[in-house]
Amino acid sequence: MIGQLRGKLTDKRPNQLLVDVGGVGYLVAVPLSTYASLGDLHTEVTLLIHTHVREDALTLYGFLSSREKHFFEMLLGASGVGPSLALKILSGMSVEELVPAIRTGDVARLTRIPGVGRKTAERMVVELKDKLETVVVAGEKPAVASPAGVEADVASALINLGYEQRAAESAVTEAKRTAGTANFEKLLRAALHALSAPKTRQAVG
Repeated sequence: MIGQLRGKLTDKRPNQLLVDVGGVGYLVAVPLSTYASLGDLHTEVTLLIHTHVREDALTLYGFLSSREKHFFEMLLGASGVGPSLALKILSGMSVEELVPAIRTGDVARLTRIPGVGRKTAERMVVELKDKLETVVVAGEKPAVASPAGVEADVASALINLGYEQRAAESAVTEAKRTAGTANFEKLLRAALHALSAPKTRQAVG
């Protein structure tokens, strides 16, 4: 099983990277927090890998921190949460927000994440609450904004999360007024907040 990859970052999208390791290109699915913290293309990157094997596919999930990889694997322990949904959960809410939401049983907050229904949120609370007793919530190093257009990156990230393009672009425009465009993470959080508001929340597939 692959546990770590170190190589050249040859392509990056909000939900997927292409890492060249000795001439072999590995496609790695990543959460938005990892994407936002990456360096420029063609620089070296080291990712901690969770390898998910099915009969018809082998998928790699990558993380820049062992803490986030651990939490991803913890989410997989909840009934109904597969790797794709776990990645969306980590993309829709930071670990610092997820831990207290699960600990306090804040189902309303958890269901704001695209793809997380009420039943899934309730199962996460019931099945993960005890496991989070040892998880310490502390300040993380601020994510580095992508050198590309931050607004375009955030809109693309929202679309990858399942929102319609029009709704995503509208949310980014609204988020700019409160968060500015200097930081990918801040603008993304503000856009997600705008989308979760009663007036603007959109249905996702």
